Amino acid sequence: MSALILTWAVNIAQVALAIAMGLAAYRMLVGPRAQDRVLGLDTLYVNSTLLLLTFGIRTASTVYFEAALIIGVVGFVATVALAKFIMRGEVIE
Repeated sequence: MSALILTWAVNIAQVALAIAMGLAAYRMLVGPRAQDRVLGLDTLYVNSTLLLLTFGIRTASTVYFEAALIIGVVGFVATVALAKFIMRGEVIE
């Protein structure tokens, strides 16, 4: 019974994350300001990390967890660099 509940929960989570990724991609592409686009990118990488984690739970493979860790680190650095560029106009001082 608990395996069935876990399967349903993972399926529902993956559908919800896919919808959230679509909405974040829309905000990133259409956002009226640069700040909205950076927030859309931030949300997109967080949702993609969570989607990879749900794939890892579904398949019981560690490759997805490692890929999620890499995407999380790269996404964080990209968000910080874009925010610094918007605030000061340069990334490297």
